[in-house]
Amino acid sequence: MLERHLQGTTAKIGVGANRAAVASEFFRRFGYMCREKISSENSNCANSYEDQIGAAILDDGMQHLSLERDIEIVMVNAMVPWGNHHLLPLGPLREPFSALNRADVVVVHHADMVSKHDIEAIEAMVRKYNELVPIFFSVLAPLHFVKVGNISYKLSLKDISHAILLCVSAIGFADSFVRRIEKMGPMHVDRLDFSDHHPFQPKDIDKIKKRLQKLQSEFSAVPIMVITEKDYYRDPKLFEHLDYDVHVLCSRLQILPFNGCEDSFKKCLMQHLELRLSV
Repeated sequence: MLERHLQGTTAKIGVGANRAAVASEFFRRFGYMCREKISSENSNCANSYEDQIGAAILDDGMQHLSLERDIEIVMVNAMVPWGNHHLLPLGPLREPFSALNRADVVVVHHADMVSKHDIEAIEAMVRKYNELVPIFFSVLAPLHFVKVGNISYKLSLKDISHAILLCVSAIGFADSFVRRIEKMGPMHVDRLDFSDHHPFQPKDIDKIKKRLQKLQSEFSAVPIMVITEKDYYRDPKLFEHLDYDVHVLCSRLQILPFNGCEDSFKKCLMQHLELRLSV
């Protein structure tokens, strides 16, 4: 999924169990740049300046304390910010609340899906452990649908209005996906939720077919199945022969402006990095 979103850019994607080793290999292959000058280690690098790596972004990296980092960004799901307040495996938290003190920036995600009171409660919890950290807010903004079997053709979000839908997902928090679909005005929304990263099996496909057939019988209309990009790109061929239309919801992460400034998040990161690198 990241590859498709980053097509046409110079971004590179590394995958592996040892993230430090993956990053080191990318630095060796492509070289790296810094703000002031190209590292002397790159003097014999055959790659162009544009190919060299300017920043490494590590997903879910806060717990990897042995890795040196310049900036720590913590994302909080506004819809389920702290779960049951317990660490894994008793709860969803990967770090104790005290780890918020290490955060350089906090981003509250799905901020448009909760009340102002909920947002204020999240801010209060963050401030309890980190009084000065900048707090930003983000949403997952739906863009359009693409149809499984012909993803080059974009469908308007309005195409599902008044439709009968089955939302199928294997993501960490399916409620956000279903809620956004419901906001688009379909006649009826049903759902089948699987565990995060669930590998779909033939029995799962049979279960999906039966649910679609049930919806068709109940509403006397042909339902549409809707899935996330994440689920689609795990196996693009999986749902091609389902006998029902399958739409993939395409979205983008949008950081909301702060104090009327569209680039406030980028400016905050740059200011923090300049301060860190000047030390």
